[in-house]
Order: sequence, then structure tokens, then C-alpha cells
Amino acid sequence: MKIFTYSEARQNLSTLLILAQEEEVEIRRKDGAVFSLRSKQSTAKSPFDVPGVNTSATTKDILDAVSEARQHD
Repeated sequence: MKIFTYSEARQNLSTLLILAQEEEVEIRRKDGAVFSLRSKQSTAKSPFDVPGVNTSATTKDILDAVSEARQHD
């Protein structure tokens, strides 16, 4: 965990945000208050974000299937 003073945090905000993606960062003020900074994990995913499928189909097989389907419409 990295610890920064308030002044250091203000001057290095970009660096702090990068560090917070990997580990917790503390910011300490002169009055003794301590703040913790950590990035949130993204939970929202696109419904189109699906794992790939291994297949032996070639590009030609796929194009032939699409062409055949279009001919029947």
C-alpha cells in the first residue's frame, strides 16, 4: 500500500489513480484524517461480450452457409 500526503496526492493525481488500479492508496491530511483510494471492479458487461467458440469451420464454410440462407429468403 502506498501512502501520500494531501499535497502529494493533489500534485500526482494521475499517478495515484494508476496505482489505485493495482493496490490500495492512502491519503493523509495534516489534521490526521486518512482516506483510502481503490478502483472499483467493473461488473457491468456487454451482453455481446461472450467467449469464442473453437470450430473446424473455415471462412468459406461460413460464407457458403450465409449465401445459402440468403437464397432461401
